[in-house]
Amino acid sequence: MQRLVLLILLSLGGPAMTAHSIEEPAWSPVAQLEAVEIRQYEPVIQARTAIGQEGRSTSGFRTLADYIFGGNAREQSIAMTAPVEELLAERDAYMAFTMPAEYGLEELPEPTDGQVTLHPVPARTMAVVSFSGWARSAVVARKTRLLFETLEGSDWEPVGSPSLNQYNPPWTPPWSRRNEVTVEVRPVN
Repeated sequence: MQRLVLLILLSLGGPAMTAHSIEEPAWSPVAQLEAVEIRQYEPVIQARTAIGQEGRSTSGFRTLADYIFGGNAREQSIAMTAPVEELLAERDAYMAFTMPAEYGLEELPEPTDGQVTLHPVPARTMAVVSFSGWARSAVVARKTRLLFETLEGSDWEPVGSPSLNQYNPPWTPPWSRRNEVTVEVRPVN
């Protein structure tokens, strides 16, 4: 466990590094609906691991961290990116790390842990509610309700389950933390 914490600190550049210096998926704004922003995201590749149900993120994080810290067929380190995504689903929940944009699917090393899979994610339109503080379950539930209530009656309808995105290392103070609840959306015809 101490080795994992040390590796995470080193990969993130230590306590002085902020989430703003870590690569994030590229997106452009599409619309604003009160507290909900509609964004168009570029395609990415994600490393994912099943977590069974939402809230089991600690084991998922360790599994994915092991992959990017050399637990792969080439024993190659891959830079940490933000956010860490957790699909908020009753069943088939997963945690995902987005791979750095410099890699194509063929260029990424094969995971040695069968629990890690690589997934190309096409361009997609997402509805996003941003918030600071700790992403406690009650706060996430409240932000998820806000997201879906805001989408009701709008020109956008949700597709699939929402996700929780967290951008900061664990030592970031609550007032400086950046979190989002997101869901893929499509225009209402």
